[in-house]
Order: sequence, then C-alpha cells, then structure tokens
Amino acid sequence: MVTLDVRPQLLDTLSALRDRVAAARFPLPLAGAPRARANRDELLAQLDDYLLPRLRHPEAPLLAVIGGSTGAGKSTLVNSLVGRRVSEAGVLRPTTRTPVLVCHPEDHHWFSDLRVLPGLTRVWAPRQDPVDDFLSHGDPTERVLRVESVESLPRGLALLDAPDVDSLIAENRALAAELVCAADIWVMVTTAARYADAVPWHLLRTAKEYDVTLVTVLDRVPHQVVSEVSRQYGALLTKAGLGDVPRFTVPELPESAWGAGLLPATAVAALRGWLVQHVQDPAARQQVVARTAHGVLDSLRSRMPELAGAAAAQYAAALRLTSTVEAAYDAERARVRGRLGAGAVLAGDALKRWRAFPLDCTAGELLDALVESLAALLLCSVTAADERVDEAWRAEPAAGAPALAHRDASLESAEHRIGIAVRRWRRELEEYAEEETRELDRTVSPDAEVVAAVVATALLGGKRARNAGEGLAGRLGAHGALRLRDRAGRLLMEHVDRVMHTERERRLAPLDALDVRPDPQAELIAALSVLQKER
Repeated sequence: MVTLDVRPQLLDTLSALRDRVAAARFPLPLAGAPRARANRDELLAQLDDYLLPRLRHPEAPLLAVIGGSTGAGKSTLVNSLVGRRVSEAGVLRPTTRTPVLVCHPEDHHWFSDLRVLPGLTRVWAPRQDPVDDFLSHGDPTERVLRVESVESLPRGLALLDAPDVDSLIAENRALAAELVCAADIWVMVTTAARYADAVPWHLLRTAKEYDVTLVTVLDRVPHQVVSEVSRQYGALLTKAGLGDVPRFTVPELPESAWGAGLLPATAVAALRGWLVQHVQDPAARQQVVARTAHGVLDSLRSRMPELAGAAAAQYAAALRLTSTVEAAYDAERARVRGRLGAGAVLAGDALKRWRAFPLDCTAGELLDALVESLAALLLCSVTAADERVDEAWRAEPAAGAPALAHRDASLESAEHRIGIAVRRWRRELEEYAEEETRELDRTVSPDAEVVAAVVATALLGGKRARNAGEGLAGRLGAHGALRLRDRAGRLLMEHVDRVMHTERERRLAPLDALDVRPDPQAELIAALSVLQKER
C-alpha cells in the first residue's frame, strides 16, 4: 500500500516550489499565456488548498467535493447524503452561488480556520435567500465559504457543494475549479441528458491526468432508459481510460425537481456507503489520501516544465520588444549625430538669423532660433524611432499587452520634454561662455551671450558656419576659442544622448513595469529538481 510522505524536508521543498509558482507571471499576450496563467492558478490552488494542508495534517477529515455542470443536481445530492437541506437547490441559474461545506460537529474546527481554502471567508450563519445573503454580507464580490455541521455525517468526512463548473459567471467557474483542486475525492456529477457534454469530460480528463481519487455520479436517469444510458456512459468512461472509476447512478424521482426536497435514502445509499467505507476503513482512507497526493506530486513533472517554458517564452518576447526599441533609438541617435555634424540645425529661420547677425539680429534671437531648430531635429528623430518601433511591434503578438498600449509617448509630451532639455543646454552653454569671458585679460570683455551664440552656431552650423569659428577666435583668442568649443561640443553631445536615452527609457517603461525577467524559468526547473531529489 502506498503511504503518504509527510517529512518536514518535503514540506519545506514543496513550500519553496509553491513560492516559485506564485512568483511566475505571464503578462504578455502570447499564444500560450492564457493556458500558462490557468495552469499556474490551478497548481497554486492544489498546493495551497490541498497538498500542503494534507501533508501537514494527514489526520484531517477527507474532503469530497461535489462538482459538475449547471442543473446536475449537486445540491440535492449533498442534501440527500446529509439527510437534511443544507445547500440551496433552486430554479435560478447558477443554482449554487455560495459553496457549502458540511461536516460532523466534532470536525468543525478543521474547517473553521484557514487550513484549507484560505482565500474564502468563513460564514456559519444559517442558509439564506440571495437577498438576505447580500444584505448580511454587504460585498457581493466577497468570496465566502458557508460551513455547516450535522450529526448525520460520520466523523472524518466533509462534503463540499461547489458552484457550477460551467456557470455563466466567470468568478463562479474559477471558484468551482479552485474548490475541486482542494478535494481528497472528486465527485463528478452529470445527468442522463448531459453526460456527453464537454465540461464534465474536461474535469474527468483532468482527474485522470492527475491520478486523483475520482467518483462519478450519473444523476436524474429516467427509469425507462437507466440500463441504456448507464451502458453508454460506462463505454465512454472505458474509452477515456476511466473504466475502473467507481460509478453510481441516481434515478430521476419526483424529489429531483428543483427545490422539491430530499431524495430517498435508498437512492444515494450506494454512494454514501462508498464514502463512509473509505472514511472508516484505515487502509481505504490511506489509499485515497495517498493516491490523490501522489497524483498531484507526480503531475508536477510535466506541469512545472510547461510553466517554465511559458516563462521562457515571455522573457524571449520581452527581449525582442526591448531590442526593437533599443535598435530604433540607437539608429536615430547615430542619425542625429550625423545631422548635427552636417549642420542640419542651421537651416530655415536659424540660418536667416545667422546671416542677419549681428546687425539685424541679436545674440538672444539667434540662440532662440538655434534652440528651436535643435529641438525640432531631436523631436523628429524621437518620432521616427517610435514609428519604427510601432511598425516592428505590429508583427509581435506580445506587443498587444494593454499596458504597452497606454504609454506616455504622445507628440506633445515629447515636445515638451525635449524643449526643456534643449533650453537647459542653452543655459549651461551661456554659463560656459561667461566663465571664458571672465578669464580674459582685457579691459573690455566680449558679451557672454554673443560668445554663446557664436559657439552654438559653430557647433550646429557645419560648413555654413565656417566664419563662426573665426569670430569666436577673434573674441576669445585661439586657445580660449578652442577650449570653449571643445567643452561646448561635449556638453551638446551629452544633452543629445540624454534626450535620446530618456525618450527610449520612457518607451521601455511600460514593458519594464511588467517585470518579465529570466529568473522564473530557472527557478521553476530548479524547484522541481530539488523536489524530485527530496522525494
């Protein structure tokens, strides 16, 4: 007989693995991302709600979760197994809104704390109608688990009536899947009319994949077709490799109608007897617990590499997006430097001002024109880089992440930031010019603003501003002119590079905020490797 391994070392290893799974993120909309997120959430639910609690407390009662499709009769089945109405079975869809856990009074303490299903708030109030339930709990979005205790249920067994796995409400579907993951025993309920539907078979295949302890109930079977429907259902189970799964049939009775009452004890006697036997027989109980626990542990061999692969795909996509931005901005940065060397800034109004300087244009007006022209060149380059990025990202599915669509990269905001940066360059350039003019050993020193305008023209004008260099030397001397030109040139390149770097980082900021890192892939594989060695 397989036994349950509850060594502290295994628990520590599993806890570390659980943290690695919780840390994995799949924010980029790649083809496999929805499946990866669902797998991560399902795995977390099984670790948090079942495996870790079970290994820490192997003596805790068995939890059998009653799951299935809308209208399968789950609540009526739970009520009938208990012997009184503890779960609401109504005509509204979805019929089960708040999950109900039923246990013996002496087992109540096992479920009143957060040992299992820690994400659900415990409620012990009597069953209420939906309006009263809303008024009493206030927040309709709060995840609640109602715990009932009854003497008629044997000690060591708890039943949990889950929401519909095919509920129209997405939160109910997710909660139903989470509850099933918390079970020692999966009791899958379907009906004579819906036993071939896709939803119950998805759960059955999942149970087979994880090798959990599974029971199926074919509910509401008309007595005229009970043999035929049971035979066909059995054939489907056998074809799916589930022929050895315990199967129970519950006939359609007047009590099966919505809210009509409890089924006769004889209708659920076989299922109740199976559950009680597996609770009271130590060997059977050990087999149930060990099989489900080992099934989850064994499933990690395939589930963890799948998560690691999805994490690697996320990082590879993030790298592609990042490289596209960096390449576009690096290319535009090189183009800006080339345009500056060619004198592209000294054009249009700036060129007119230079030709009119100093007779019909002041130094301040010339600097204003040069600053405006330089800002326009930088804005043009940033816009071109963004257009290259947009074009490349259109071919990247990962670029469809909502966070990347709401970037702060509008033309107006970029123009504002670049304008501030260029005006800051002008102020620093004027400070350099003042320093040089103060050092001159002359009775009358040249005007610092004039010197700044001339050196700016020399730096930004290319061949069109050859005489600017001569004018600068005439005002400062050869050594002073060379020194100022070198300092001002370095200052210009620093500001240009800073502008391009700032705009590139702003473009990358939404992607960086998603925090797609290379670590999760290695961490998930390492955690699995440590677990396998520990086992």
